[in-house]
Amino acid sequence: MEYFLQQLINGLTLGSIYGLIAIGYTMVYGIIGMINFAHGDIFMIGAFISLIVFLILIGLGVTWIPLVLLIVLLVAMLITSAYGWTVERLAYRPLRGSFRLAPLITAIGMSIFLQNYVQIAQGARVKSLPPVITGGYTLMEVDGFTVQLSNIQIIIMLVTVVLMGIFAWIIAKTPLGRSMRATEQDSTMAALLGINVDRTISLTFVIGAALASVAGLMFVLYYGVIDFYIGFIAGIKAFTAAVLGGIGSLPGAMLGGLIIGLIETFWSAYFTIEYKDVAAFSILAIVLIFLPSGLLGKPSVEKV
Repeated sequence: MEYFLQQLINGLTLGSIYGLIAIGYTMVYGIIGMINFAHGDIFMIGAFISLIVFLILIGLGVTWIPLVLLIVLLVAMLITSAYGWTVERLAYRPLRGSFRLAPLITAIGMSIFLQNYVQIAQGARVKSLPPVITGGYTLMEVDGFTVQLSNIQIIIMLVTVVLMGIFAWIIAKTPLGRSMRATEQDSTMAALLGINVDRTISLTFVIGAALASVAGLMFVLYYGVIDFYIGFIAGIKAFTAAVLGGIGSLPGAMLGGLIIGLIETFWSAYFTIEYKDVAAFSILAIVLIFLPSGLLGKPSVEKV
């Protein structure tokens, strides 16, 4: 039981990171019907920016960790949001009215470009960060096995819950949220009613990139190592989470992220780690057989 509880904590932590990334996928798809495969690499860029800013602040003598983390978070969100905005303007807006395969190919090309851009700029070697947030709580100890909940795990899960609450409020209660929902339902009619569709879509990319940068910071703090390839792996997992939960559904994206994180963690703990991805994609396939729209997704209606 104690081993199960420890893996549950680890799985929820990993799933929280996947969920934050998955929100970006489901937002873009829900509004413009495009799969932004470069979103995982935006997450990777956010992780690198967090690491670089953290090292710069430490080098300047700023050592109070709460202040350092706040500055790192704000700078990472700002710069990564600029990347998200640029990707939308350069790679997706010109192809918005094109045939559906063109944006998909462009997204893959943008993903490869961002990977190689970071590889050239930062090198191919793994970058590491010493533990910044240490300590935690011992929940139980049975026969020498200790169940621990670390402070960084608490922070990751709390940040995820808070961001989900804030974003749900933005979607439901703010003019930007109403513009997003109107654009999702019918972009042409939304434009006729005075909504700036281009700005709404750009802000969607910006918000998704900001959430990805938060996930990147959490990833760096939790694992302590990053490289230019983490965006591809995490992006595929987060996209799987978005599809599993129901592409286009924000609660579904978070639920899918938690499920993928739990599957990976429990499979690695009780079986062999080499096949954890097989297990995750197998669960995805089984769910989609019986629920083609995902766990919380709604069947899409083709407008004619």
